[in-house]
Amino acid sequence: MSDKVLTQLADALAADTIKAMDTLGDDRLYEEVAKVLGASSQTSEEAFMTAIRIRLAERRARTFLEDHVKAALDARVQGTAAPPARAPGSDADL
Repeated sequence: MSDKVLTQLADALAADTIKAMDTLGDDRLYEEVAKVLGASSQTSEEAFMTAIRIRLAERRARTFLEDHVKAALDARVQGTAAPPARAPGSDADL
């Protein structure tokens, strides 16, 4: 199987798994899906986990960006300085 097909299938499964996680409120469902994949194909499991990590990281980053932009726009409306963009847990929080 080509790498492109493997990546596409893994990404599609990751997207569906995240939707199911959201619907069910089960933030660890992907671990069980990965176990099922890994029992048949370690390569597929690795591609799936990569897609999950990328999608979840993108979600966290997008939420951070949206929250920061909203806070900055709110500050602008109130005539105050925009808060600095600092990622949670960064050294800048110290």
